[in-house]
Amino acid sequence: MNEEFFRQRLAQLRNQKGVSARDMSLSLEQSESYINKIENGKAFPSMQIFFYICDYFSISPKDFFDDGVQNPQQIQAVADDLKTLDDGQIASIAEIVRGLKR
Repeated sequence: MNEEFFRQRLAQLRNQKGVSARDMSLSLEQSESYINKIENGKAFPSMQIFFYICDYFSISPKDFFDDGVQNPQQIQAVADDLKTLDDGQIASIAEIVRGLKR
């Protein structure tokens, strides 16, 4: 992984969430141009801010760096919902997913 990947992934996740760089910066209690600076290669977040970014997107650091997962926020939301289902419901959902993969 490199800084270019980090910048692109940050922009991808931010755009999927439908939030501006300014609004995200302010939500993280940073200057209004902070995220824009990261995405343009003029700044790089500290480890603490990186964890805040992951929390902001409701994803794990692993999900941030897993570029094979295009919509980690949605996958996490589905996983959270699955935790509320009983065994039979989970089996039904698993069967649907297998059918969609074909």
